[in-house]
Parts: sequence; C-alpha cells; structure tokens
Amino acid sequence: MPTRSPRHAAPRTRRKVLAGRPPQQTRGPRHAARLRTRRAARAVGMVLTAVMTFAVTAGGTVFLDLRSALSVSDVDALLAGRDDRPPEPPGDPFSDHPLTLLVMGTDYRGGANADLAGAGNEFHSDSTLLVHVSGDRSFVEVVSIARDLLVDIPACPLPDGGETRPRRNAMFNTAFAIGGGPTRDLTGAAACTILTVEAATGLRINEHVIVKMDGLIGVVDALGGVGVDLPEAVRGDHHVSLDLPAGPQRLDGDQALNFLRARGGRGMGLEMGSDLQRIERQQFFVDAMMREVLSQNVIANTPRLLRTVDAVLSSMSTSRNLAGVTAVAGLGWSLRGLDPDSIVFTPLPVAAAPSDPNRVVWVRSQTDPVWERLRSDQPPTSLVPEEPAGEIYEAAARS
Repeated sequence: MPTRSPRHAAPRTRRKVLAGRPPQQTRGPRHAARLRTRRAARAVGMVLTAVMTFAVTAGGTVFLDLRSALSVSDVDALLAGRDDRPPEPPGDPFSDHPLTLLVMGTDYRGGANADLAGAGNEFHSDSTLLVHVSGDRSFVEVVSIARDLLVDIPACPLPDGGETRPRRNAMFNTAFAIGGGPTRDLTGAAACTILTVEAATGLRINEHVIVKMDGLIGVVDALGGVGVDLPEAVRGDHHVSLDLPAGPQRLDGDQALNFLRARGGRGMGLEMGSDLQRIERQQFFVDAMMREVLSQNVIANTPRLLRTVDAVLSSMSTSRNLAGVTAVAGLGWSLRGLDPDSIVFTPLPVAAAPSDPNRVVWVRSQTDPVWERLRSDQPPTSLVPEEPAGEIYEAAARS
C-alpha cells in the first residue's frame, strides 16, 4: 500500500501511488477520506499539455469538426450585472491572469444516460472539481467538492427570467438541480452551482465544464479499455452491475462507468458507503487511465488521439470561451512549460455535519486558508521551497 508523507513535506517530495493499487483508506469519521493522486496528477499534466499543444499545431479543420460536437452553456447572460459575485481580474483570463474552472459531473438520466443508469429523476452535480491555473502558469491546483457537503445556496437566476429563493444548510449537489429548474436546463444548473461555489469560497469562477455521465464510456472504449490491477474483488450492490475479480484486468467503458458510479457493495471501500471513498476510487481509476494513455503513446498516434478527444468533447457542455478552439489552444500553449510535478490535488478536510451524520461540513480552520491562498494566486505549501535549517539559524542570529 502507498505510504503517507507529512502534510508539510519537503519541497518536491511526492507520495507514491503504486501501479494499479488503490489509495490507502483512513480510519475515523465516515467521510474522512483523502485523495491519493500524485502520480495521476503528473499524467494528467503531461496529457493535458500535449493535447493542448496539439491543438495549436494540428490545424484548424479537424478541431472545427470536434468543436461541432460541443454543447455550449453560456451562463454570462444569467450572471451579468450581479453585485454579489467576487470581482473578476481585469484583462484576458487566458493571459497573465489566474484562471479558475469548475468541472461538474452530472447524474442526469436524459438521452443515452437513461439506458446506462436506468430511468430516474436525477439531475444533480456528481463529482465536482475546482481547478485553479496560476496566473504565471507555474502550477495547477485541483480540489474536489463533495456532493453531500452542506452549504448555503444563494438566489439563482433562471433561464426564464425568474429567480430561485436562497437556501441555507443545503446539500451542495442540489444547487445544480435548483438552477436547472423544471426544464433541467444545463446553463441554469451551471450558473447556480457557480454562484454557490463563489459564495462559499470567495473565488471567481472564470469558466466551467459539465461532463455528462455517458461520456466516460466513449473515452475508455476509444482507448481500447483501461488496464487496472485490483487488490481485491469489487462487487456492487443491486444498483449497479459490477462484479470484478481481484488482479489485473482490462475494463471496458461500461465496466468503468459502473466502477465509478458504485456507492455500495464490497471491495475498495464500497462497504463504507461513503461518497468520499468513491472519490478515492475515481482517482485510482484516473491514475490507471492516464497510465493507459501514456503507455499507448496516444499523443503521438494522431488517429487514436482524435478519437479520444472527439469522445471527450462530445460528452461535455462548456462555457462559451472553452468552446472556442483558439482560446483552448491558447490555454494549452501557455501551459506548455508547466512542470507536471506542479499539478497538485489538495484534499479538503471535512467532518460529519452536526445536523446530519450523513452529511459533511468543511473544517474551516483548514479549508479557509486554501481559499485565501487561491484568491491570492499563491502555490500550495508542497511547492514552496523551504529554507535550509542553517540559513534559518543564521538569519535568526543576525536579527
């Protein structure tokens, strides 16, 4: 099993995630799980940078075809003119300014998703990631927001011109449903989730991406499956079709989707029924998928790269700027010199909510400094060089 390193480790010290092995589970409150994703973060960084650079050099025709697969959620009209949002830095957010993106998964059953997950009335955000790209493009920090986090949801604009009432102490993923309204509008859903995150963190969300539930299948199948090495058998409950033996195997798109969707059963933390344990399984799979991309040299294989990117784009609804080929290519180009070790996943400590043991709240003494640091566009502690003990002693002596 991987070992844990101190929270404030020396610079460039990285926790190892063994190939095909899950993150180590922690004891304590039901929801007290931590992300174990250093190796996956490196792979994500390399793949992201390579794909974006490819966008700059490959020519516009192909990417215009891929762009046509996108569904655009333009939240600007709904959010314009509000005085309760944190101010946006002046200038182009893709140049010389920090960029904060909100990536939302959704359990919406519409379209092909009903065939995959069964009919249902679900319309919530599922896994939600806040991705902060520093203004000088020297680091990228990712934090995960739990779906069962209790937050205050502000009044949200609706596409029909109306406005929802504010909610206090509500489950985070309901903001998506509230903003979507009875028509389940993805633009309204994104707008309300953005406002909720901004109110809770004080950060300005510049762009957003909504990943539809059926998108994973196309990505995994475009890769020809993803190889994993399960340390124990994983079996889902009656909600998902999942029965995987222990050991090395290759998951196809349907198996991967059920592996990520499962919340109950046995193996790899399913017994705990915790959403944060499910986040850890998701990060285990991301690690395996990124290793698959790198082992196949997808970046250098143009036909396979195009199939993979096409599968990704067709599963997304994005903000207006991210739907533009030039803007996305420019972002990729600005990240071309990023050190993959400077892509960091930061866990947000949580505790059981006093009002409901099945819900969680942030440990504010530890999460507030994260938001303050990101608002100031400062890197995480693990990327800040520490002064050698001798220099600290000499500085103290001189004073």
